[in-house]
Amino acid sequence: MNKIKLDSRLSSVASLVRDGSVVADIGTDHAYLLCYLIQNGISPRGIAADIGKGPLENAKKTVTDFELCNEVKLILSDGLRSLPDNCADDIVIAGMGGILISEILSAVDWIKNKNIRIIAQPMTHAETLRKFLVTNGFEIFEEKTATDGKRFYCTVAASYSGKADKKDVSYYYLGELLKNRDEITKDYLDKMLRSMEKKLSALKKAKPEESTELQELITEIKKKISEAYYD
Repeated sequence: MNKIKLDSRLSSVASLVRDGSVVADIGTDHAYLLCYLIQNGISPRGIAADIGKGPLENAKKTVTDFELCNEVKLILSDGLRSLPDNCADDIVIAGMGGILISEILSAVDWIKNKNIRIIAQPMTHAETLRKFLVTNGFEIFEEKTATDGKRFYCTVAASYSGKADKKDVSYYYLGELLKNRDEITKDYLDKMLRSMEKKLSALKKAKPEESTELQELITEIKKKISEAYYD
């Protein structure tokens, strides 16, 4: 039987899944990630969940084609709502915006368990996701970046500590990324800064009185990046 090959985006997600963990893949689409994890002995079994019947049919086809029907349970679910409590060790939510991921995580309480790992890959608003996590008692302990052509991706790994925290605003944009000190992460951060500076430029023209806070944030982020990479 052929094995699934993941692109760099999903490979980055897979690298944060713990060996031997039961995985719930939320918004699974074709279930490629989950099937990869099982085929490669990283996960013994898992749940492929999606809100749409079409994507879940795609997942069913993949699972059937790779003869993994006994290892993968397909569930039609709005995020985590229809999943049984404590059904997984690692919960993967990728391919959605940070705001939506935060809403999905906030919908159930059983994920507030120190033994459960959250692995999230926000396509937008990563800062919103990080703020949600740390202010709701989750600790972010690792982040990874990946690139696919001109697109950059960031994957956040966290678990519940029960200690709600309040970080300075720059942390919500940088998270634990500065620990990496690799070129892909630097490129990711440079692109993020270009986007923030573009927003600042527009704000200075439209509402100059409101631009000071964003300017200070950009300056602080640049300082921390410089300290991590060049000091």
